[in-house]
Amino acid sequence: MTLGTDRERFENSARPLVEAQLSTVAPALRDAVAYALSVGGKRIRPILVYRAARALGRGEAPALEHAAAAIELVHTYSLIHDDLPAMDDDELRRGQPTLHRAYDEATAILVGDGMQVQAFSLLAAAPGLDADRRLAMVDVLATASGFTGMVGGQYLDVSATGAALSLDALKAMHNLKTGALIRAALALGGHAAGAGTEEIDALDRYGEHIGLAFQVVDDILDVESDSATLGKTQGKDAAANKSTYVSLLGIDGARREAARLLEAALASLRTFDDSGDDLRDLARFIVERDR
Repeated sequence: MTLGTDRERFENSARPLVEAQLSTVAPALRDAVAYALSVGGKRIRPILVYRAARALGRGEAPALEHAAAAIELVHTYSLIHDDLPAMDDDELRRGQPTLHRAYDEATAILVGDGMQVQAFSLLAAAPGLDADRRLAMVDVLATASGFTGMVGGQYLDVSATGAALSLDALKAMHNLKTGALIRAALALGGHAAGAGTEEIDALDRYGEHIGLAFQVVDDILDVESDSATLGKTQGKDAAANKSTYVSLLGIDGARREAARLLEAALASLRTFDDSGDDLRDLARFIVERDR
């Protein structure tokens, strides 16, 4: 199964849930939200939601579209805020002008704020689940998004600009900044499919490994690729004197680390037999991608 099949599912089934909630929003604000959500992207996180559920044999569980929309909203909000002048001050995202460049800084802040809140509204209304399971999903996303997750990791990243980090410190930062939402996507898919504790734990171990692998490959591409291919400004980390896997391990060492993380991720899926093949394919895609 290609990534395109699940990307199409997101565009056709999950994204309309977001648009339906915007019918009474001011047209200019609605347009800005649509712009932020329509600027391409790999949709890795909603794809993880779908594939986690398929690993459990419940790929059509009714709550999946709400979970997929929620995780992509939080991810997109994080990119909008990450690009702001006070953060990375970037002009290019997914091959298009960043939201604060296409519109203005105030609009970008408000769109990000609204997306974050809307994500939790979608989870609270997820169909086909009891209140305890919906509450568990809200807790998963809140923990992954906040001070002990993505926001905390982003703070560490901002604070580390110009500073030399150890490899352990770099891993800890990216476990929060990038890995937390990837693990949350898998947990959301698992909960939507009625997963038990053992299955959630296996998905979490897989997510920890591919979350780090995703960042290792990003660091490699930031050195070896170009802005047109990446869809974002190439070489930003080096220009900002940030510690990366490449700066600490070298290109060859970073490639070996990505390969090691891939093998660990694949080993984490043994409990799912053939039902986990789509997750295995996605892990390989993350490590072998060129953008």
